[in-house]
Amino acid sequence: MAKGFWTEQKKWLLIALVIIGGGILFFTSHNERFYQQPIAKVISEKTTGKRKTKDQFENVDHQYNQQLKVRMMNGKYQGQVLTVQNTYSDSQPMDQRYRVGNDIFLTQVRKQNGKLSANVDGYKRDTVIVFLLWLVTLMLLLLMGHAGLLALISVVINAILFLIAIEIDLKQNGQHIMLLFSVLAIIFTFISLLLVLGFSKRMLATFAATVIGTFVALGVSVLVFSWTHERGVYYESMEYVTQVPRPLFLAETLLGSLGAVMDESSDIIATLFELKQLNPQVTRKQLFISGRNVGKSIMGPLVNVLFLIFMVDTFTGSLLYIKNGNSWGYTYAMNMSLGTIQSLISGIGIVLSVPLVSLFGALLLGKGTRK
Repeated sequence: MAKGFWTEQKKWLLIALVIIGGGILFFTSHNERFYQQPIAKVISEKTTGKRKTKDQFENVDHQYNQQLKVRMMNGKYQGQVLTVQNTYSDSQPMDQRYRVGNDIFLTQVRKQNGKLSANVDGYKRDTVIVFLLWLVTLMLLLLMGHAGLLALISVVINAILFLIAIEIDLKQNGQHIMLLFSVLAIIFTFISLLLVLGFSKRMLATFAATVIGTFVALGVSVLVFSWTHERGVYYESMEYVTQVPRPLFLAETLLGSLGAVMDESSDIIATLFELKQLNPQVTRKQLFISGRNVGKSIMGPLVNVLFLIFMVDTFTGSLLYIKNGNSWGYTYAMNMSLGTIQSLISGIGIVLSVPLVSLFGALLLGKGTRK
């Protein structure tokens, strides 16, 4: 197996990726001259003080005063050494501890009486980010080959389209956000499936089931909102919103449901396609029943995945609310209710897509009952 996996082509691909990755990592580790913001490297650090803090809810934390000796890596003061102060805590909510060898950004760099002073403005993280991107690319290309390359291209294209959509939304100040992101969801689905599956019956069936299942689930949720007058939906809990929150929430829900529904639809269609390959004479009824059975098997794990993602997303915020004296009811309303609603809507889309994708797959791939 290992011998068959490491073909000559993959060996050369691995060598090329390692060389390219090493070159990129070396560049990001020595690219300070290309930054306008001052960058310094920590050459020594020591803790000069410690203070215990306690709030009205008996939450205990410790704050530390850290003295950093740093060397300027760019700008007109390049090569000069200065001392800067930093404050961090055990919880590190809005601060962080720095260690020897870290590259950090500085602000308010000035020279008074022949002495340099500055303030710390955070880590320089481009090397870490580039390394993670390189690692993901390496695994995709080595393990998945051509399919991994197409998946990577689809992610890049979708990311660019998403950024363009955000720019359009900002210019319009959210006036047509649902129309904009509905069109974007359809484009996302089409491009992703076209690149991964190619223009085929598999792609058409998956595309139709994904789009219909997602939009029907969103439509059902809008009807429920209308019937219940949105009682229990706390849009005010959305953080840093500068637009009308309701359409923004629906757009978030649409894109979130899209991924889950597309995942399930792709799995079912892949199974039906394999059945068609093994038995070209399989009927539409047999494919439909098989698709439903596959959907029943993967529906539960998918819903649980959505729930776990939701729990992870709200875990730290919920702890913060509770530790600051808020009740479970208030914590749920202000930090967890919108995520729960989004998970339920995604679950509706998952359930609806099972018969839809089974039906489309059976119609496109199967044969009639008569020869």
